Amino acid sequence: MPRLTELTLYPIKSCAGIAFESAQVTAKGLYFSGVYDREWMLVDAQGMFITQREYPKMAAIRPSIVGDELHLHFAASANFPTLSLPIQRTAKANKATRQVQVWDDVLNADDAGDEAANWFSSALGVPCRLVRFDPTASRIASSRWVAGQEIPTHFSDGFPMLLIGQASLDDLNEKLIKKGLDAVPMNRFRPNLVIEGCEAFEEDYAESLSFGNDAASIVLKPVKPCPRCPMPAVDQVSGEVGPNPVDMLQTYRVNPLVDDAVTFGMNVILQQGEGGILQRGAELDLQIAF
Repeated sequence: MPRLTELTLYPIKSCAGIAFESAQVTAKGLYFSGVYDREWMLVDAQGMFITQREYPKMAAIRPSIVGDELHLHFAASANFPTLSLPIQRTAKANKATRQVQVWDDVLNADDAGDEAANWFSSALGVPCRLVRFDPTASRIASSRWVAGQEIPTHFSDGFPMLLIGQASLDDLNEKLIKKGLDAVPMNRFRPNLVIEGCEAFEEDYAESLSFGNDAASIVLKPVKPCPRCPMPAVDQVSGEVGPNPVDMLQTYRVNPLVDDAVTFGMNVILQQGEGGILQRGAELDLQIAF
């Protein structure tokens, strides 16, 4: 029976993730101890979001949750100081807001302050600021893929969660190795959820994934194949750029559903179970869409 094998939350868009044994699932994505997935984001002087696409060293910025603080460690530089950010929000009157843009969405976000801006700017070698999603703001996923539903998300590329099957990565790695190339780890594709026990790319055809079989069950729905950009070329440990596994995917994963983009993984939304707990190792029922 299929089961959940990895559960990862990315507090800051395009920085390293945190692997958990369990986490809450919400309509906006995974949540743990006061922190949502992609709740923070780095922006340039104009408020435009920045990612590993332009600054691959962002992969070496590693967050951890320590008590009521988010700690940031920059692994690419020895003896770089740790930055600590409060998780609990301050009073609205004490917040500085900043207009930011992520893809086509423009919204107000909370500025994390000069100390954080200086830390990230020093780490990446480019002026930037850290912002946090304003809970009074609204960002909605593309309605095209969800039958007009209003699906909220934070600073993700488009949808609250990303799912990949382990067999899909195994299939890719088999092809890479046959070509004399190195296999790649799952973290190159930055999923929130990884499942095993199903066929390669079976997640592409799933109608739903159910954890539990009663009124308290969690039901996820895959809605859109995930188009792939240059980011899988970035080593998620070192932040160094190398061969891109998307080049291999280009030979067999061009998807007409997304204008012939190369896809790997499925964006998913929550259908049932707001606030429920996902547990690593949990079995699930994968229903195929017919």
